[in-house]
Amino acid sequence: MVLELSSQEIDAILLSIKVSIWSVVFSLFPAVYIAYVLSRKKFWGRQALNVIVHIPLILPPVVTGYFLLLLFNRTGMIGRILDTYFG
Repeated sequence: MVLELSSQEIDAILLSIKVSIWSVVFSLFPAVYIAYVLSRKKFWGRQALNVIVHIPLILPPVVTGYFLLLLFNRTGMIGRILDTYFG
């Protein structure tokens, strides 16, 4: 069976692949470092960092998406900063 895809569908697939590769590149090293720190070091705020790391595993995806929307929209905590610097 041969799939015949339009150029828009191929562009969407390629964009998805690029986004997934970049997300792995940007998250792999911080994730490994945080895992190392949480497993080997004792420091103030360790429990808070542990909670932040585990929140996406505990909360349903809809709630996580809602929190991300609140955080990154133009009036959100991070979105306001991004809007100021990047327009």
